[in-house]
Amino acid sequence: MILILLGPPGAGKGTQAKRLEKTRSLVQLSTGDMLRAEAAAGSKLGLEAKRIMDEGKLVPDALIIGMIGERLDRPDAARGVILDGFPRTVAQAEALEAMLAGKGRKVDCVIELKVDETALIDRIAGRFSCTQCGAGYHDTFHPPRKAGVCDQCGGTRFDRRKDDNPETMKTRLKAYREQTAPILPFYEGRGLVRQVDGMAEVAEVASQIDAALERC
Repeated sequence: MILILLGPPGAGKGTQAKRLEKTRSLVQLSTGDMLRAEAAAGSKLGLEAKRIMDEGKLVPDALIIGMIGERLDRPDAARGVILDGFPRTVAQAEALEAMLAGKGRKVDCVIELKVDETALIDRIAGRFSCTQCGAGYHDTFHPPRKAGVCDQCGGTRFDRRKDDNPETMKTRLKAYREQTAPILPFYEGRGLVRQVDGMAEVAEVASQIDAALERC
């Protein structure tokens, strides 16, 4: 299965992708993580990507598509992958489709996590995490049981992402609407898009995603 998760920053794509890795033996492919890993490994693609990034330029679509294609050929991706953060444009979606066709594969499902932007900003702005184990919390919706102490490891140091603030979130949401959301009609025309309520509780979102995958 080739699954694409779409939704704005903070919609919960990463959380759901990790769950699907475990429950459906799919591999999450984050192009950002892949580029860094390939560069660190010194592969031909990685070195080319690193050179381009070091020059402050955007990595060309063809290089990213090639990297995804190589990753799909590895044994652990045989059951399928979850694409997170790609494609972002119609041109990328078309290039991805052509590459997959060459391998006798295709995008099987696109799940869009629908959100209320105002509520999402409130949800994101209150996030913080334990610096020791990475457990996530929220000022209002999910504070530690004991203030200042991590429920998971007992750590007492926490961190907040610098971009988890209302103004930055508004900018990121605007970028999503203008740059990424326009690819939805591309996949809707192919009957691949399924929508779930990204504002629901994590377990409910998971249940909706499972139901949506049964219809793909």
